[in-house]
Formats: sequence, C-alpha cells, structure tokens
Amino acid sequence: MTAGPDGDPRPDTDATTRIPRVGAVDEDAPTGPIPGVPAAPRPSDAGSTGPTRRIDPVEDEQPERGERSSPTLMEQMGGVQGIVASTVPVAVFVIVNLLFSLQPALIAAIAAGVVVAIVRVARKQALQPAVSGLVGVGVCAFIAYRTGEARGFYLPGLLYSAGLGLAFLVSIIVRWPLAGVIWHGINGHGQGWRKNPRMLAAYSWASALWVFVFAARLVVQGWLYNADEETWLGIARLAMGYPLVGVAIVGTVLLVRRAESSAEATS
Repeated sequence: MTAGPDGDPRPDTDATTRIPRVGAVDEDAPTGPIPGVPAAPRPSDAGSTGPTRRIDPVEDEQPERGERSSPTLMEQMGGVQGIVASTVPVAVFVIVNLLFSLQPALIAAIAAGVVVAIVRVARKQALQPAVSGLVGVGVCAFIAYRTGEARGFYLPGLLYSAGLGLAFLVSIIVRWPLAGVIWHGINGHGQGWRKNPRMLAAYSWASALWVFVFAARLVVQGWLYNADEETWLGIARLAMGYPLVGVAIVGTVLLVRRAESSAEATS
C-alpha cells in the first residue's frame, strides 16, 4: 500500500494489475490475436519444408477432350462415290440425247440428279456432291433450253475446262502448283511440301499435265461445239471425262512417288 497526495492509502497498482509472465516468449515468433502469444500453426504448414502450391480446380481438373480433326477435302466431296454421283446426270443427258432428242434428255438428266440425291439421303451419305451435280445439270439444262440447242448443255463444261486450265497454268507460274495443293488438301496434309525443291518440281510437272488435259478438252470439244456436231460433242464429253482424268491422276502419282524416292535417297 502507498499513500496518495492527500494522505489516504491506495492500493499498489503494480501489484494488482501486473500479469505475471509465464515462460520465455520468442519475440521473433508470429503472434496471434493476443499480443505476446504465438499464432497456432496452420494444418497446411505442418510438415512442409518448401513453398506450397495453390491448387486451382479449374486448371488441375480439366476434363480430357478428344481432338477431332476436321474433315478432309475428299470427305467433304463424298469420296469417290460422291465424285461419281455428281457426274451421273451429265452422263445420262449425253446418252439420252444421243438416242432421242433434247427435251427427253433434259428431263432424264434432271430426274437422274434427283434420284442420286434421294439415294444418298436414304444411305445417310454426304448430300453436297449430289446437290452440286443437280445444280450443275440444272444450269446446263437451262442454257440448252433457252438456246434450243443440245450443244448449249456442254457450254458450261467448256468454260469450266478453260477456267481450270488457266488456274493450273497460273499456279505453276506463281510456284503454287495446284496439283500439290489439291492432292494434299484431299489427304488432309499440310502444305509443307513446298519447302522441298524436288516435290515442288514434281507437282509443277503434274500441274502441267493437268493443263494439257483441260487444254485438250477445250480444243477438241470447242471445235465440235463451233461445228455444231452435237452427237460427236456428247461422245467427246464422255471419252474425255474419266479416261483423261484417270491418265492425269496416274501421271501425278508417278511423278510424286519418283520425287519422294529421290528425296529419301539424298537425305
């Protein structure tokens, strides 16, 4: 007890308010809500000696997704069957026109296009080739109907051959030969073949072969068109269709395989 200023006794505040210190306190230890009391260790810190990694559920639990490649050009065209189906109406027109006359040939060609489309729908096959063939034969039939001449049916084909022949020729000049572009597009490959000089030369020669095919069609069928030889024009259309295309494809394959063999031998 100590005396106050007026002589009255007062309690010793140091004795009543002092909290005794129990044990030694580490001044560098982290403190909790109560000053001087170390914070309790977190469960994530127990037993860990290195830095902890935050787990991101969005990043670490991504579901595995199967990668689906886009369809190739050949698949979009419906494969070999699709290519053949697109030319059936034209073949029907040529045959019927040779046997009968213009009007039955136009009706038969359009009917053939419709039948091909129905068959492909029933088989759940790609409809694009059938639709393309139906649209093409419709354009040819319209021109033939308006002109009143069977040779008008073959005019779009002549223009088509001229356009493709010019496109292949230009592609060779600009060093983007269409034979390689189309071939690798059909097979779903990239265009890295252009970096190989042998492959570039091979596809350039193959494109030149296709230029010859389209030029031959244009010259022969164009001459028959101007001469108004409808019968022979139809025969030439059939004879210079798949046979010449087959020759060009075989030539392209041989040229490319030879270039690939040479590239492997020198590597």
